[in-house]
Amino acid sequence: MVASDCLCASRTISARLRCRDVCNPALPLVAVQAMRVLIGCEESGIVRDAFLARGHEALSVDLQPTRRPGPHYQGDIFDVLDFPWDLAIVHIPCTHSSVSGAKHFAAKKMDGRYYAGNALWMRAWKGCEHIPRVCFEHPVSVISSLFRKPDQIIQPHMFGHPELKTTCLWLRRLPHLVATQELPPPYTQRVWRLGPSETRARERSETYPGIADAMASQWGAAAESVAA
Repeated sequence: MVASDCLCASRTISARLRCRDVCNPALPLVAVQAMRVLIGCEESGIVRDAFLARGHEALSVDLQPTRRPGPHYQGDIFDVLDFPWDLAIVHIPCTHSSVSGAKHFAAKKMDGRYYAGNALWMRAWKGCEHIPRVCFEHPVSVISSLFRKPDQIIQPHMFGHPELKTTCLWLRRLPHLVATQELPPPYTQRVWRLGPSETRARERSETYPGIADAMASQWGAAAESVAA
Protein backbone atom coordinates (compact mmCIF):
# COMPACT_ATOMS: atom_id res chain seq x y z
CA MET A 1 0.00 0.00 0.00
CA VAL A 2 1.32 3.45 -0.91
CA ALA A 3 0.40 6.79 0.63
CA SER A 4 -1.98 7.64 -2.20
CA ASP A 5 -3.94 4.46 -1.44
CA CYS A 6 -4.37 5.23 2.27
CA LEU A 7 -7.90 4.69 3.53
CA CYS A 8 -7.41 5.70 7.17
CA ALA A 9 -9.76 8.66 6.64
CA SER A 10 -12.47 6.51 5.12
CA ARG A 11 -15.91 6.50 6.75
CA THR A 12 -16.23 2.74 6.26
CA ILE A 13 -15.04 0.56 9.11
CA SER A 14 -13.82 -2.23 6.83
CA ALA A 15 -11.42 0.03 4.92
CA ARG A 16 -10.09 1.77 8.02
CA LEU A 17 -9.40 -1.45 9.89
CA ARG A 18 -7.43 -2.86 6.97
CA CYS A 19 -5.50 0.36 6.45
CA ARG A 20 -4.64 0.89 10.12
CA ASP A 21 -2.51 -2.24 10.36
CA VAL A 22 -0.43 -1.16 7.36
CA CYS A 23 -0.13 2.57 7.97
CA ASN A 24 0.29 2.91 11.72
CA PRO A 25 -1.06 0.21 14.05
CA ALA A 26 0.11 2.24 17.06
CA LEU A 27 -2.33 5.09 16.40
CA PRO A 28 -4.96 5.70 19.12
CA LEU A 29 -8.44 4.33 18.60
CA VAL A 30 -11.51 6.47 18.09
CA ALA A 31 -15.18 5.62 17.62
CA VAL A 32 -16.75 5.66 14.17
CA GLN A 33 -20.12 4.82 12.65
CA ALA A 34 -22.34 1.86 13.55
CA MET A 35 -21.30 -1.52 12.20
CA ARG A 36 -22.87 -3.84 9.67
CA VAL A 37 -23.05 -7.16 11.49
CA LEU A 38 -23.84 -10.60 10.08
CA ILE A 39 -25.06 -13.30 12.46
CA GLY A 40 -24.73 -16.52 10.51
CA CYS A 41 -26.85 -19.63 11.07
CA GLU A 42 -29.02 -18.04 13.76
CA GLU A 43 -32.79 -18.37 13.80
CA SER A 44 -33.32 -17.38 17.43
CA GLY A 45 -32.44 -13.72 16.80
CA ILE A 46 -30.78 -13.43 20.22
CA VAL A 47 -27.34 -12.25 19.07
CA ARG A 48 -28.80 -10.18 16.25
CA ASP A 49 -31.11 -8.32 18.62
CA ALA A 50 -28.28 -7.65 21.08
CA PHE A 51 -26.43 -5.74 18.34
CA LEU A 52 -29.58 -4.00 17.10
CA ALA A 53 -30.24 -2.78 20.64
CA ARG A 54 -26.89 -1.01 20.56
CA GLY A 55 -27.59 0.82 17.33
CA HIS A 56 -25.81 -1.46 14.87
CA GLU A 57 -27.15 -2.69 11.54
CA ALA A 58 -27.49 -6.43 12.02
CA LEU A 59 -28.86 -9.31 9.97
CA SER A 60 -29.38 -12.91 11.01
CA VAL A 61 -29.44 -15.65 8.38
CA ASP A 62 -30.60 -19.23 8.62
CA LEU A 63 -32.43 -21.85 6.58
CA GLN A 64 -35.24 -21.55 9.14
CA PRO A 65 -37.42 -18.47 9.71
CA THR A 66 -36.51 -16.20 12.61
CA ARG A 67 -38.33 -16.75 15.88
CA ARG A 68 -38.18 -13.04 16.71
CA PRO A 69 -39.32 -10.24 14.42
CA GLY A 70 -36.30 -8.49 12.98
CA PRO A 71 -33.91 -8.35 10.02
CA HIS A 72 -33.51 -11.95 8.87
CA TYR A 73 -32.64 -13.67 5.61
CA GLN A 74 -34.15 -17.13 5.32
CA GLY A 75 -31.78 -18.96 3.05
CA ASP A 76 -28.18 -19.97 2.46
CA ILE A 77 -25.54 -17.97 4.36
CA PHE A 78 -23.42 -17.86 1.21
CA ASP A 79 -26.13 -15.78 -0.47
CA VAL A 80 -25.20 -12.83 1.78
CA LEU A 81 -21.66 -13.64 2.90
CA ASP A 82 -19.92 -11.52 0.23
CA PHE A 83 -21.59 -8.31 1.41
CA PRO A 84 -19.07 -5.86 2.96
CA TRP A 85 -19.81 -6.70 6.60
CA ASP A 86 -17.78 -5.13 9.39
CA LEU A 87 -18.24 -8.06 11.77
CA ALA A 88 -19.46 -11.64 11.37
CA ILE A 89 -20.45 -14.06 14.13
CA VAL A 90 -21.17 -17.48 12.67
CA HIS A 91 -22.73 -20.59 14.22
CA ILE A 92 -22.18 -23.37 11.68
CA PRO A 93 -24.28 -26.46 12.59
CA CYS A 94 -22.27 -28.94 14.68
CA THR A 95 -24.31 -32.08 14.01
CA HIS A 96 -21.52 -33.84 12.13
CA SER A 97 -18.49 -32.43 13.98
CA SER A 98 -19.26 -32.31 17.73
CA VAL A 99 -17.30 -34.87 19.75
CA SER A 100 -20.45 -35.60 21.75
CA GLY A 101 -21.62 -37.51 18.68
CA ALA A 102 -18.30 -39.23 17.96
CA LYS A 103 -19.90 -42.69 18.13
CA HIS A 104 -21.70 -41.84 14.89
CA PHE A 105 -18.61 -40.64 13.00
CA ALA A 106 -17.94 -44.02 11.35
CA ALA A 107 -21.41 -44.14 9.80
CA LYS A 108 -21.23 -40.47 8.83
CA LYS A 109 -17.89 -41.02 7.10
CA MET A 110 -19.40 -43.85 5.11
CA ASP A 111 -22.21 -41.69 3.73
CA GLY A 112 -20.17 -38.46 3.57
CA ARG A 113 -22.03 -36.39 6.17
CA TYR A 114 -18.89 -36.07 8.31
CA TYR A 115 -16.90 -34.59 5.44
CA ALA A 116 -19.69 -32.35 4.17
CA GLY A 117 -20.44 -30.95 7.62
CA ASN A 118 -16.84 -30.08 8.38
CA ALA A 119 -16.19 -28.79 4.87
CA LEU A 120 -19.08 -26.36 5.38
CA TRP A 121 -17.31 -24.92 8.43
CA MET A 122 -14.05 -24.52 6.50
CA ARG A 123 -15.79 -22.99 3.48
CA ALA A 124 -17.60 -20.44 5.62
CA TRP A 125 -14.39 -19.47 7.47
CA LYS A 126 -12.60 -18.91 4.16
CA GLY A 127 -15.63 -17.04 2.85
CA CYS A 128 -15.24 -14.51 5.68
CA GLU A 129 -11.71 -13.49 4.68
CA HIS A 130 -12.91 -10.08 3.46
CA ILE A 131 -14.63 -9.32 6.79
CA PRO A 132 -12.38 -7.39 9.21
CA ARG A 133 -13.50 -9.15 12.40
CA VAL A 134 -14.88 -12.65 12.67
CA CYS A 135 -16.03 -15.12 15.33
CA PHE A 136 -16.96 -18.74 14.65
CA GLU A 137 -18.73 -20.46 17.55
CA HIS A 138 -18.81 -24.25 17.98
CA PRO A 139 -18.91 -26.84 20.76
CA VAL A 140 -15.92 -29.09 21.42
CA SER A 141 -15.47 -30.67 18.02
CA VAL A 142 -13.10 -32.14 15.45
CA ILE A 143 -12.56 -28.62 14.09
CA SER A 144 -9.82 -28.31 16.73
CA SER A 145 -7.83 -31.03 14.97
CA LEU A 146 -8.93 -30.48 11.37
CA PHE A 147 -8.33 -26.71 11.48
CA ARG A 148 -6.75 -25.40 14.69
CA LYS A 149 -7.53 -25.10 18.36
CA PRO A 150 -10.01 -22.38 19.37
CA ASP A 151 -8.80 -18.99 20.54
CA GLN A 152 -11.08 -19.02 23.57
CA ILE A 153 -13.36 -21.40 25.46
CA ILE A 154 -16.23 -19.92 27.44
CA GLN A 155 -18.98 -21.15 29.77
CA PRO A 156 -22.46 -19.70 30.43
CA HIS A 157 -21.65 -19.24 34.13
CA MET A 158 -19.11 -16.57 33.11
CA PHE A 159 -22.01 -14.45 31.83
CA GLY A 160 -24.71 -14.80 34.45
CA HIS A 161 -26.16 -18.26 33.66
CA PRO A 162 -25.51 -21.00 36.29
CA GLU A 163 -24.90 -23.67 33.66
CA LEU A 164 -22.19 -25.67 31.93
CA LYS A 165 -22.00 -25.70 28.15
CA THR A 166 -18.48 -25.60 26.76
CA THR A 167 -18.38 -23.20 23.83
CA CYS A 168 -15.32 -22.73 21.63
CA LEU A 169 -14.61 -19.47 19.81
CA TRP A 170 -12.34 -19.07 16.80
CA LEU A 171 -11.52 -15.39 16.51
CA ARG A 172 -10.07 -13.15 13.83
CA ARG A 173 -9.08 -9.66 14.99
CA LEU A 174 -11.38 -9.79 17.99
CA PRO A 175 -10.37 -9.71 21.67
CA HIS A 176 -11.32 -12.49 24.05
CA LEU A 177 -14.69 -12.02 25.68
CA VAL A 178 -14.39 -10.83 29.26
CA ALA A 179 -16.65 -12.48 31.84
CA THR A 180 -19.45 -10.12 32.83
CA GLN A 181 -21.04 -11.99 35.75
CA GLU A 182 -19.08 -14.97 37.02
CA LEU A 183 -21.31 -17.23 39.11
CA PRO A 184 -20.07 -19.77 41.67
CA PRO A 185 -20.99 -23.46 41.46
CA PRO A 186 -23.06 -25.53 41.48
CA TYR A 187 -23.81 -25.50 37.77
CA THR A 188 -26.41 -27.45 35.80
CA GLN A 189 -26.18 -29.02 32.36
CA ARG A 190 -29.70 -28.06 31.39
CA VAL A 191 -29.33 -28.12 27.62
CA TRP A 192 -27.77 -31.59 27.58
CA ARG A 193 -30.57 -32.98 29.74
CA LEU A 194 -33.41 -31.78 27.56
CA GLY A 195 -35.77 -34.61 26.72
CA PRO A 196 -36.69 -35.56 23.16
CA SER A 197 -38.91 -32.97 21.50
CA GLU A 198 -39.41 -31.11 18.25
CA THR A 199 -37.64 -28.07 19.69
CA ARG A 200 -34.73 -29.85 21.43
CA ALA A 201 -32.12 -29.16 18.74
CA ARG A 202 -33.24 -25.56 18.49
CA GLU A 203 -33.02 -24.98 22.24
CA ARG A 204 -29.60 -26.61 22.47
CA SER A 205 -28.21 -24.33 19.76
CA GLU A 206 -29.44 -21.04 21.25
CA THR A 207 -26.88 -18.49 22.39
CA TYR A 208 -27.33 -17.52 26.03
CA PRO A 209 -28.54 -13.90 26.31
CA GLY A 210 -25.68 -13.05 28.67
CA ILE A 211 -23.14 -14.19 26.08
CA ALA A 212 -24.97 -12.34 23.30
CA ASP A 213 -24.95 -9.14 25.35
CA ALA A 214 -21.22 -9.52 26.01
CA MET A 215 -20.54 -9.98 22.30
CA ALA A 216 -22.53 -6.88 21.40
CA SER A 217 -21.15 -4.65 24.15
CA GLN A 218 -17.51 -5.76 23.95
CA TRP A 219 -17.03 -6.61 20.29
CA GLY A 220 -19.33 -3.84 19.15
CA ALA A 221 -17.17 -1.32 20.92
CA ALA A 222 -13.96 -3.00 19.78
CA ALA A 223 -14.90 -3.11 16.13
CA GLU A 224 -16.33 0.39 16.18
CA SER A 225 -12.92 1.68 17.24
CA VAL A 226 -10.33 2.07 14.50
CA ALA A 227 -7.45 4.38 13.80
CA ALA A 228 -8.33 8.05 13.25
